[in-house]
Amino acid sequence: MTNPWASYLDAVRLGVQAQQVIALRMLRLSEGGPWAVLEMQRMIGDKVLAAWVSQATTGLALARGGKFSERKAAAPYVKAVRANRRRLQRKGRK
Repeated sequence: MTNPWASYLDAVRLGVQAQQVIALRMLRLSEGGPWAVLEMQRMIGDKVLAAWVSQATTGLALARGGKFSERKAAAPYVKAVRANRRRLQRKGRK
């Protein structure tokens, strides 16, 4: 039996990290210029890719007779949010 608090805390952690990414992206967008355009394009592409990978992974697992796993379904989103947060937090780099 899994700990129900573990998935709750994972969801809270993802929510906090997503809010940090949103704040960092808003700062980047407020600067304007070509970097802001690139960030807007990246923002949309990241979401589309994460959704596609999540759906494909979950669909394949279910088609093979496996069980649905919230953590595996959320893994592409977690990976994208963490990568974006690291990238946007780097100082002095665009």
